[in-house]
Amino acid sequence: MSVPYKEVYTITEGGEKKRWTRIGVAFVNSDGSLNVKLDALPVNGQMNIRDPKPKDEAQKGLSGSRGRSDADESF
Repeated sequence: MSVPYKEVYTITEGGEKKRWTRIGVAFVNSDGSLNVKLDALPVNGQMNIRDPKPKDEAQKGLSGSRGRSDADESF
C-alpha cells in the first residue's frame, strides 16, 4: 500500500554533489491525481515528487538532503 502523500524536492547542482531541498508535499487523490502544496518555488523550474523515506532511514540523513545519486534523477 502506498502512502497518501509524497514529498516534493528541487535538486540543484553544488560542485560534485547534487543538493536535494524539500520544498513541499503532494497529496494523492482517490483518482491518482496530485494536489501539490509548495513552501518554496524551485528557481530552476524542476521538481521531483516521490514517496517519503521511512522514518528510521530519514533520521540517518541530513536535514533537507535525501542522499540520492545521479542515477536516481528522473529528469
